[in-house]
Amino acid sequence: MPVAASAIYFLNLRGDVLINRLYRDDVGGNMVDAFRMHIMQTKELGTCPVRQIGEIMDFGYPQNLSPEILKLYITQEGVRSPFSSKPSDKPVPNATLQVTGAVGWRREGLVYKKNEVFLDIVESVNLLMSSKGSVLRCDVTGKILMKCFLSGMPDLKLGLNDKIGLEKESQLKSRPAKSGKTIELDDVTFHQCVNLTRFNSEKTVSFVPPDGEFELMKYRITEGVNLPFRVLPTIKELGRTRMEVNVKVKSVFGAKMFALGVVIKIPVPKQTAKTSFQVTSGRAKYNAAIDCLVWKIRKFPGQTEPTLSAEVELISTMTEKKSWTRPPIQMEFQVPMFTASGLRVRFLKVWEKSGYNTVEWVRYITKAGSYEIRC
Repeated sequence: MPVAASAIYFLNLRGDVLINRLYRDDVGGNMVDAFRMHIMQTKELGTCPVRQIGEIMDFGYPQNLSPEILKLYITQEGVRSPFSSKPSDKPVPNATLQVTGAVGWRREGLVYKKNEVFLDIVESVNLLMSSKGSVLRCDVTGKILMKCFLSGMPDLKLGLNDKIGLEKESQLKSRPAKSGKTIELDDVTFHQCVNLTRFNSEKTVSFVPPDGEFELMKYRITEGVNLPFRVLPTIKELGRTRMEVNVKVKSVFGAKMFALGVVIKIPVPKQTAKTSFQVTSGRAKYNAAIDCLVWKIRKFPGQTEPTLSAEVELISTMTEKKSWTRPPIQMEFQVPMFTASGLRVRFLKVWEKSGYNTVEWVRYITKAGSYEIRC
């Protein structure tokens, strides 16, 4: 339940009010004096509620704003009463070690019975294709998501089939680069855990991962995009009261792969009165709310070409004089184990001083971003 702030006070070290702003009248002037006295009484007992803020801040400048670390010190537990004779069960956490240490996003002493790493490469394809089949705009935005359950302080090294990384590796090993598809990554941004010095010198992604789930990197690709689908539409207007719609969708990815949740939205005029369909796969219906023929295919195998044929009857109106401007056909889909950019994980290595064994899991998925085909 959201709670509105009644007032904000900024105090100096002596407890004097420097700046204040009142938002509601339910806070009296004695609240500041009560707060100051409470701080003075609890400071000697080691339960001061603003102690962690003082350690995370250095001369007023924030040193660590990582949510994973702040969750360790900002809890929902109450302040121990000064009249309680029972000693505290948990020691007061020391945020200074996390702030000044080399790895501020991961705490020490983590132990797991099974050490696992999950890596997901998720890409979104953005496409604008003309009615003649030429690509007007195409790019891929991707991100690498990781979920780590590793003990200790491991050091991970990720190898991708990017062009710069493979060329640098071949130079360091004094041997020609292996033949195969390489890609050029644009606009790469990394999580703070990535060692940028090593990336600039060796072009390898090395990092000490945070515990749990996080986003390792983002990237964008504008060249060499593998389009998962080709759409070939044919729309004929037969006078003012009829239309014929024929759409062929070809899956370009491998025959052993398949797409899930495929939705093709084919626009029709607002004065549509009746529709009839013939589809070779999936189901189709007319959605009057969005003025589209919606064609859904639950599971779309690779290297197939399902087709849709539809007859649309229109209501003839005397007031409608403007010609129908054809909006583009839109697609929604998800293709597991396929990347439109061609990005692949070559290796994922884990080093830890105890030498335990790890299990690595890698998944790929390509989704539709703005996937539009003019008709």
